[in-house]
Amino acid sequence: MATTNELKNGMVLNLDGQLWNIIDFQHVKPGKGGAFVRTKLKNVLSGKVVDRTFNAGVKLETAQVDKRDMQYLYKDGEDWVFMDTTNYDQITISNATVGDASNYMLENQEVMVAMHEGNPLYIEMPANVELTIEYTEPGLQGDRSNAGSKSAKLETGFEIQVPLFINQGEKVRVDTRDGSYLGRA
Repeated sequence: MATTNELKNGMVLNLDGQLWNIIDFQHVKPGKGGAFVRTKLKNVLSGKVVDRTFNAGVKLETAQVDKRDMQYLYKDGEDWVFMDTTNYDQITISNATVGDASNYMLENQEVMVAMHEGNPLYIEMPANVELTIEYTEPGLQGDRSNAGSKSAKLETGFEIQVPLFINQGEKVRVDTRDGSYLGRA
């Protein structure tokens, strides 16, 4: 349990049986009436963002979320198998929980897995990853970096937009938050 005075960004609350991550909060003391706390909360499972207001001094139930370093081993049908790097335990995580992280994960890659009461909640990827271009149309002579972009298929099967001068087989850096091209590796 924590009071509204103890709220911090990144803290996870258990509200109405669901887990909510605090993105932003603001203590407000109006001229008339009691103080309150205005928060922006993100649902840990669905990603939905809502604004919620709490009266000052109200006790809120916090949830203990344990973030563990894990290594992605292989895909088993619709599930993904990860290994805890500290005790070498293997866990299976569903495709729905892995989500968009599957677009950037290669075998043996280190990722952060958020767990609550032994259940995986989501996969936290590094800000950017280096991946090889598996297929893209060849660029034309005279193409420049500001002359446009073309579609390229990464080794994970995910497609991104790259500048025209990028060729098949090159390693590129990709932003895992929005899937954008950052540069050559």
